[in-house]
Amino acid sequence: MAAPAASAPPESANLRRVVAASLIGTTIEWYDFFLYGSAAALVFNKLFFPDSDPLVGTLLSFLTYAVGFAARPLGALVFGHYGDRLGRKKLLVLSLLLMGGATFAIGLLPTHATIGTAAPVLLTVLRLVQGFALGGEWGGAVLLVSEHGDARRRGFWASWPQTGAPAGQLLATGVLSALTALLSEEAFTSWGWRIPFLLSGVLVIVGLWIRLSVDESPVFKAALARAEARKAETDQVERMPLVAVLRYHWRDVLIAMGARMAENISYYVITAFILVYATTSAGLSKQTALNAVLIASAVHFAVIPAWGALSDRIGRRPVYLIGAVGVGAWMFPFFALIDSGSFGSLLLAVTVGLILHGAMYAPQAAFFSEMFATRMRYSGASIGAQFSSVAAGAPAPLIATALLAEHDSSTPISLYVIAAALLTVVAIACARETRDRDLADDTQEERVVAGR
Repeated sequence: MAAPAASAPPESANLRRVVAASLIGTTIEWYDFFLYGSAAALVFNKLFFPDSDPLVGTLLSFLTYAVGFAARPLGALVFGHYGDRLGRKKLLVLSLLLMGGATFAIGLLPTHATIGTAAPVLLTVLRLVQGFALGGEWGGAVLLVSEHGDARRRGFWASWPQTGAPAGQLLATGVLSALTALLSEEAFTSWGWRIPFLLSGVLVIVGLWIRLSVDESPVFKAALARAEARKAETDQVERMPLVAVLRYHWRDVLIAMGARMAENISYYVITAFILVYATTSAGLSKQTALNAVLIASAVHFAVIPAWGALSDRIGRRPVYLIGAVGVGAWMFPFFALIDSGSFGSLLLAVTVGLILHGAMYAPQAAFFSEMFATRMRYSGASIGAQFSSVAAGAPAPLIATALLAEHDSSTPISLYVIAAALLTVVAIACARETRDRDLADDTQEERVVAGR
């Protein structure tokens, strides 16, 4: 495998623009995700899903936990296919428009009181559009950075789009907290809740301005030129990227899915289920739990690039294993600290949990990018990441809540996360170290796409 030194580092100004273009998209992605979840708890149940309508109640149940995640795999397939055929930049512009446009449209929706059952139906459709766009956003964002970045620091640069998760959570919660503090409950319920959704339109304009200013990945352009030359020479039609991935890279797809299990499940237990557990079992207020998550998210934002840089020094697999083993080992102390009932203990529990989560999340972008050849990289990385989220992230808060209700103990929940951590450890143990891979040197692997 060729040494990464062969790839000349790009100009720092251009790389910073590429990183900013990817980061703004992932930040909007998570801003939309957390904003919708918070609004659903605060006002959507009153405005779109009144208790008097059983059909709407059913839609709410489906919407809250399934729609956003269910559409992600479809987005991964569609965006992955065209991203490998047409390029990363074009698909990232489209995903940003779909994501931000759907969120902005939610802010303009008439409520159930105005148009009846059509209101939650339209809300569900817009949530489907969000999920579809999110399924294609992540893969393109991390690939754009990975394929532009200096190979010697790929883990560091590619980890920056990952900071969009804590950044989006901080932004969404901050905007909502400011509005609830400034407005009366009546004003917030009447019109104030729309402001954060309409604000997404501003974010999209900024994001588009940045994304349109960056160049297409040079690695992809070189691979596309080679493919066109092969086609002109042999007149042979390329295989679909999805077909090539599933036939020749199925092992890497399974590894990526296994790697995501502990990362995805632990994140939703630490940041979402914690709001349930801290208030029902530990006797803490929801605001206290939310404050702990917010402070810990700021730390999470800071440590992700540090973990990414460490993966450049010692490898993707060792850093990922630190996170998987650490999260599994932390679960029993995690709940014990929360049970003490003090804010300091709660903050320590969540902060350490997110620091360990960051050890998996940070190298994930470069790790998954390095597993696949250029003309099937968008498809492979997206499929591995998004299909696993349906089995991991989507049901995690539900499973944890059900275990708590059934056993009235945190022990089964700890064992649930530990089981996910063991699965991730096995997946990483089966993976090859990818740190030294030159993403531009996959001519032999691309023959798979060409059917040769």
